[in-house]
Amino acid sequence: MQTKKELKQLYKETPIEAGVYQIKNTINNKSFVASTRNLKTLNGVRFTLENNTHMNKELQQEWNQYGKEAFIFETLEILKKKKEGFFDEKRELQKLEEKWLDHIQPYGGQGYNKERTNE
Repeated sequence: MQTKKELKQLYKETPIEAGVYQIKNTINNKSFVASTRNLKTLNGVRFTLENNTHMNKELQQEWNQYGKEAFIFETLEILKKKKEGFFDEKRELQKLEEKWLDHIQPYGGQGYNKERTNE
């Protein structure tokens, strides 16, 4: 087993990666899809659910109902950054998230996301 100091060092050395993730309810197969500029923050997302403070009320309600054991967190895709030239990470991450929302369709009875309206 690694010591706390070794784990901290490993965390610091892990590169910050942006990407799209899914929180899936294994009981009813509903999903929540979102993106983050730092996939390390998924522990913070888990923390908000465990402390009943997640912004998505339906997800929070079912987390409370079924318990944390009923949910899995998974990275769907890591954003590949361009090595050269201009790269708008925020815009590219949004496009990546939209791709996964279109693919999984986590709306209504299938998920916790709210459908976006094109304005």
